[in-house]
Amino acid sequence: MDYQNRAGNKGAGVAGTSEANVDRRERLRKLALETIDINKDPYILRNHLGSLECRLCLTLHTNEGSYLAHTQGKKHQTNLARRAAREAAQQQTFADAQRLITGPNANAVEKKRFIKIGRPGYKITKVREPVLSGTNEEEGEEEVGGRLGLLFQIHLPEIKGDVKPLYRFMSSFEQRVEPQNRAWQYLVVAAEPYETISFKLQAREVDNSYGVVYSSMAGTLSLNISTSLPGMMAT
Repeated sequence: MDYQNRAGNKGAGVAGTSEANVDRRERLRKLALETIDINKDPYILRNHLGSLECRLCLTLHTNEGSYLAHTQGKKHQTNLARRAAREAAQQQTFADAQRLITGPNANAVEKKRFIKIGRPGYKITKVREPVLSGTNEEEGEEEVGGRLGLLFQIHLPEIKGDVKPLYRFMSSFEQRVEPQNRAWQYLVVAAEPYETISFKLQAREVDNSYGVVYSSMAGTLSLNISTSLPGMMAT
């Protein structure tokens, strides 16, 4: 029986824009369900209000259907393509850098090896700056100088002729011999073929503007530093 062309039949109206959008979103949602597992989507985020957010496009969706329809849209697909291109470029840059470092043209730096002959001898002396009176006591100028300091003398008679001693200050967080403690710092001295030695100092501001004196004839390295509190411990 023909129900469409029978007498008294009224045809349905033409679908409007809103109905067409609803139908389109429903078709996109069904299509997305066939290709996307929403539980494994890295870009979906459920907020405390129960809504869904797309972390890639920074969009907000009221339900899963709206989010799935968004994943099939132009904006989401464009952002996916941009992200993939950016990650590919970053991987290529990293691969090129690794090739430059480890490739056949890279200069192999040979680790320096030598036989250590033991720790060098040293002497530590507490020193103090001379106190200088103010030039004009009537105007209330205070005395200057009088700071406490330490003089480190490291004896290196067996040091190689073409080697100069090296030294530097090291924080407690840079070493792995003792427990880390921000109250201490270390003065490290190295000279081939001796073992590296360090001196434990209180972590206060150090003034080493007096310079370093190294006598190759006597084989002695002298370091004069000033500190407000000369706590020390040789290690």
